[in-house]
Amino acid sequence: MSEVLVVVDHVDGAVKKPTYELLTLAKRLGEPSAVFIGPADKAAEVAEKVKAYGAEKVYTIDDAPLKGYLVAPKAEALQQLAEKASPAAILIPSSAEGKEIAGRLAIKLESGLITDAVDVQEGPVTTQSVFAGNFTVQAKVTKGTPIITVKPNSAAPEESAGAGAVEEFTPTISDGAKTAQIVASQPRQATGRPELTEAAIVVSGGRGTGGNFEPIEGLADALGAAVGASRAAVDSGWMPHSFQVGQTGKTVSPQLYVANGISGAIQHRAGMQTSKTIVAVNKDEEAPMFELVDFGVVGDLHTVLPAATEEINKRKG
Repeated sequence: MSEVLVVVDHVDGAVKKPTYELLTLAKRLGEPSAVFIGPADKAAEVAEKVKAYGAEKVYTIDDAPLKGYLVAPKAEALQQLAEKASPAAILIPSSAEGKEIAGRLAIKLESGLITDAVDVQEGPVTTQSVFAGNFTVQAKVTKGTPIITVKPNSAAPEESAGAGAVEEFTPTISDGAKTAQIVASQPRQATGRPELTEAAIVVSGGRGTGGNFEPIEGLADALGAAVGASRAAVDSGWMPHSFQVGQTGKTVSPQLYVANGISGAIQHRAGMQTSKTIVAVNKDEEAPMFELVDFGVVGDLHTVLPAATEEINKRKG
């Protein structure tokens, strides 16, 4: 059975949930092999985590020579590994960095690329949401090694013991890949909430909040959810762009999406309509968002959300 390379999504060796989702999908296609590009001293720890989700092999690439540059060295490293391993497919998390790596890798390997898949089946045949979420299509790479980026929350991680055999891989990085350097960086301020694109529950606010996101944040904290915002809320300066859900913001696909005071313009819907269950709260019963929802509440979010938050907290207690 052919290997399927899965690029490990992590922060300084702390493996993130999308990695386990990709390993679960990889099992449908062949033998999952995790690829860890990160600190050498974290490799053993990462190998233990990924083998619990079916990784038969763990390729470790020390990122010390790759640090300080943008994504080109990582794409080169994956190219060299792919040429050695001849995998049946390569699965990459569908983050901004992941998609850029995938694009560069596809050119280097002269292979087809599918981005933002929400499901991967044997073949590999992918399911995507396209044209601002208006259509769901199935697609298959017809040339080279299929390179597929997969959105978070596309599969439920399934534990199954893999061999987890660790193999160090040392790529040769060209000078051309080192031309774009990172000159400064600073850590993002922690909110204590889950990352927007990975959260199982997202609570978003729009123009209807009037700039007061307290009811949104209160409900999000009660549910253990991430906070999102519409473009109108971001353009008004009420929330930073990093919170924006939509065609020009982040695309999310949580188990539950709660839209509050959001009219439901197509640009916003494109970023969230693959959510499994959608709930909307809006004063305007004609709001386009109500066409999309599983459950709708016609009412003022400043009244509805605090009441819902209170009831949720009461039941938790």
